[in-house]
Amino acid sequence: MTQTIDERQQKVQGYKARFAERGVKHFIGGQWVDSRNGETFETLSPIDGSLIATVASGNEADIDRAAAAAKAAFPEWRDMGGAERKKLLHKVADLIEARADEIAHLETLDTGQAIRFMKSAAARGAENFRFFADRATEAQDGSSLPTKGFLNYTIRQPIGPVGVITPWNTPFMLSTWKIAPALAAGCTVVHKPAEWSPVTAALLAEIMDEAGVPKGVVNLVHGYGETAGKALTEHPDIKAIAFVGETTTGSHIMRQGADSLKRVHFELGGKNPVVVFADADLEKALDAVVFMIYSLNGERCTSSSRVLVEAAVYDEFTAQIAERARNIKVGDPFDPSTEVGPLVHPKHTQKVTSYFDLAKAEGATIAAGGTFDGNFVPPTLFTHARNDMRIAQEEIFGPVLTAIPFENEQEALEIANGVRYGLAAYLWTSDVTRAHTFAHRLEAGMVWVNSENVRHLPTPFGGVKNSGIGRDGGDYSFDFYMETKNIAVSLGTHKTARLGVGQAQPARDAVDKKLAE
Repeated sequence: MTQTIDERQQKVQGYKARFAERGVKHFIGGQWVDSRNGETFETLSPIDGSLIATVASGNEADIDRAAAAAKAAFPEWRDMGGAERKKLLHKVADLIEARADEIAHLETLDTGQAIRFMKSAAARGAENFRFFADRATEAQDGSSLPTKGFLNYTIRQPIGPVGVITPWNTPFMLSTWKIAPALAAGCTVVHKPAEWSPVTAALLAEIMDEAGVPKGVVNLVHGYGETAGKALTEHPDIKAIAFVGETTTGSHIMRQGADSLKRVHFELGGKNPVVVFADADLEKALDAVVFMIYSLNGERCTSSSRVLVEAAVYDEFTAQIAERARNIKVGDPFDPSTEVGPLVHPKHTQKVTSYFDLAKAEGATIAAGGTFDGNFVPPTLFTHARNDMRIAQEEIFGPVLTAIPFENEQEALEIANGVRYGLAAYLWTSDVTRAHTFAHRLEAGMVWVNSENVRHLPTPFGGVKNSGIGRDGGDYSFDFYMETKNIAVSLGTHKTARLGVGQAQPARDAVDKKLAE
């Protein structure tokens, strides 16, 4: 049944009321607590600037409390059987699904993402928990590596308390993507969500507590990167940091964790190319190009923000993109027909829209969009661009697409690889040989051929160059959250050299013989 505008607003206000009344607190050692110093900040909706809730603002003292709780809870959680962890994580997934509507509406309220896409946030989050829950029983499994005289075998063991720092774009899903494998591996967690979208992180902590995850296993500390984030990355009891966010921040985190030799996993920025050859199925390619840059407000790391089009079809193809872009509905993100909502924060809007004047100054054409109203930025297309332009090199992270023509395969490859990023790439062609050879030469951690981003959870997810370190997905996640230990057992057949037992008999006999002569 279609809801009226009043009914939609009433539902949103109902979900919002709980957080508006009690505020958003830290969750440490199984308790909801304020910051030690009492500091707070406000989270505002990007839709209309209204107050959602007052949020506890953590610092070093709060991170220290959370790290101590995670450290204290680690032995019990580490030693819990994989089957028991599996049961608990499936219960988390059940509760996520039961509260799917609440998660979707709060995510839209806090981030501005269209409800049509956020309806899948809970489903994706539950799927992440179920996927890694089913692997909890085998997380510690290793390999048998026999050799002459020895039986070698490996096991995997959880690394210890870990820090998880998540971004403001699709924050609920990305939090589950990081936290679920950490818990399945047997690690305990201190989670620091982005300050621009803290609400659903609190909801996730509430759900995990309700599911029966033991106190201290998952801890939540809100705050700013330069206070709570820095304290987390420097804390000696935190053994690893899993971070999703901007590349420059990743560099800061690596420096901050250097003194404690902290393991890091980074999913960072991207300026992902989608390469369209003239022999491609251009209708399907058009659908994929438009979807991968303009859905989710263009605020996703794997968006195809550069479209490289073979010159023979460049003008026609970009004209079709422009037409589609102008027809995309921008507006109230709670309206199910809306395709693009407001960007997450006025500061981010300012950053994204600053590229409009820059595009003109660099000599590009704004074929669609290029305007804004508050945080609402309509889908924008830059044409007649070159790869040396800033609009082709820098991550804009909004509904903004830069279109660049190419003449041949070699030029397409040079343009595609000619940025500092290497997260994802997309390729459209009907030539099977080219599909494989070109994909092999692309400098990207993930390549989709004749498709938009379609995730298969067992596959590795991550980038190269300035787009990240490490891989998520399947057992690749366990490689980060666990240490691999080799155990060598002698079969009793090898000989060990003997030291410190005096001169060997043959040497003494030779000396005695020499003296006798």
